[in-house]
Amino acid sequence: MAKQTVAIIFVLVMVATIVTVDLTLFRHQFRERLLSNVGIVLIFMAVYLRFLQR
Repeated sequence: MAKQTVAIIFVLVMVATIVTVDLTLFRHQFRERLLSNVGIVLIFMAVYLRFLQR
């Protein structure tokens, strides 16, 4: 149960980060938004696989 809660919080933090970056930095630039979103997801995935998977 605790592992599931940590994963849910982790996903919510990732979504909040993506939305914040989109709204503050790349509001009218589609390609830059897409690239930053992919980069953020890859970074969060790497952190999850490295530290939280166990």
